[in-house]
Amino acid sequence: MKINLRWQLLIAAVGFALALALLFSRQPQPASVAPIINPCTTRVPAVGGTFIEGIVGAPQFLNPLLSDGFPVDEAVSSLIFDGLTRYDESGILEPNLAEGWTVSEDGLTVEFQLRQDVTWHDGEPFSADDVLFTYHLLQDDTFTGAADLKRLWQSVVVSKTGPYSIQIDLPAPYAPFLDATTRGILPKHLLEGVTAVSLPAHPFNRNPTGTGPFIIAPNQDWERTHQLNLTPNPAYWRGGTQITALEFRFYPNETAMFDAYAAGNIQAINQVSQTLLPRVAAQPGTRLFTTAEPRYTELLFNLTDSGAAALQETDVRRALAYALDREMLIDEELNGQGLLQDGPYLPSNWASNPALITVYAHQVISATAILDQAGWTIPDGATIRYKEDAPLNLRLVTLDASPQKELAAGIKKQWAAVNAAVDISLAESPQELRDMLAAREFDVALVDIAPTGDPDLYDFWSQEAIVRGQNYGGWNNRRASEALENGRNIWPIEERRPFYNTFLRQYDNDLPAITLYQHTYTYALSRDVHNAEIGLIVHPRDRFQTFATWFLLFQDVTIECPTQQP
Repeated sequence: MKINLRWQLLIAAVGFALALALLFSRQPQPASVAPIINPCTTRVPAVGGTFIEGIVGAPQFLNPLLSDGFPVDEAVSSLIFDGLTRYDESGILEPNLAEGWTVSEDGLTVEFQLRQDVTWHDGEPFSADDVLFTYHLLQDDTFTGAADLKRLWQSVVVSKTGPYSIQIDLPAPYAPFLDATTRGILPKHLLEGVTAVSLPAHPFNRNPTGTGPFIIAPNQDWERTHQLNLTPNPAYWRGGTQITALEFRFYPNETAMFDAYAAGNIQAINQVSQTLLPRVAAQPGTRLFTTAEPRYTELLFNLTDSGAAALQETDVRRALAYALDREMLIDEELNGQGLLQDGPYLPSNWASNPALITVYAHQVISATAILDQAGWTIPDGATIRYKEDAPLNLRLVTLDASPQKELAAGIKKQWAAVNAAVDISLAESPQELRDMLAAREFDVALVDIAPTGDPDLYDFWSQEAIVRGQNYGGWNNRRASEALENGRNIWPIEERRPFYNTFLRQYDNDLPAITLYQHTYTYALSRDVHNAEIGLIVHPRDRFQTFATWFLLFQDVTIECPTQQP
């Protein structure tokens, strides 16, 4: 039995943000309470106002079943819909619409107990019928969303066991399946009778109803107006909010969005790229909040016969790792917006174990010595290394976009310092790059990775994934493959952890890829927004975690006047 979660290999056009921190501010936060105007009055926060955020692009479907691969759709939908589960700051799944779940002793059945205190934005109660309806849409043969998502759900049986309980039967134990339950749930009472094939054309996708923290204001045509208004969901913000409305404005490019911000037409920039950062930071009163993003960039080696002969040697791959100055690449090519990362797991993932991963600091002397000892030397009159008649000449492929082009050029320059030649090939589109990877028309590939929250990397590094998966580098390691298979077939984290440690040891020993950096995310706020603090952003909606305390307006309040001394 083979079930695979979607393991996205993203070819991103840009990398975002600054440095690891839960938050970082360029400017001091305006005081929550303004100075006293006269001895008898003071200014305090007032309820009201619309908070306006700019976004590059526009949504197509405000529907969690159809938003895959569309960042704006995902960002906005995450504010409207909830899943049964969600990830906490430690990368551990926790209940959301579910109260909890249990797994049978044989690992084949998961039963969710659902919350009974949840209502949809229109006031209708949430129940197991909504969950069953949503998951049956995903299982429908006519479902038009991601094909691997449909295959995953078609491999299980979903049934309602009570008004607030759902049972999912799997053909074999598969712990990564729980990641799929983070996807938003749709309201049956508004979509009953809609089929999977007709769902993309349904008006619901323009004015949806969810259970999340924000409600779509009715009767909007955001495709025409290029703006979308939402209001806080009182069932979510039980203590109320100071700001009464949230508005998104959609822009065709960063220049238009920055111009609107500089003119004071918007109060926030959804995501500040490394190219836009200097201009945004120079704006008076701007606050920049930066956090680690759940994506990373790596150099993937082609270890199959179609790859360069030099890369079949582990020593050569290690030498190339030592030859890289990753900090310089981040500083010079990304405006400092990246975090050094080692190994295939994000630091926030529970399977991450830095003690098992070699840190390749920049050591040109070590790189040169390793290559010399491995027989890759520089013949008289040559500028690159050879071993017998084979040159150390590598084909590096990446996307024809920033910052990939700049990173590739920086890598070429650094590897030239140890006399390794690099020919750069640029793919015009993400699909072209994926085709080049699948055909293994590369020696080294510079790619962005957006993993799921579960540490299951079977579809990326197993032996089976060489033929049916995304093991484009062709890393063929039996012990690593077995560890990944065993790790996905048991449920408790502490029982899974030893298998992922085994995988990490094999990965570190063979070095099938070099992780360059983890992406970061920067959010910009103007000084017009008061008392806003933004912490760790694991998912797009996390930037509004403290929204209840934000405010835009002041009001004058009379206080007792000081008694005048005689």
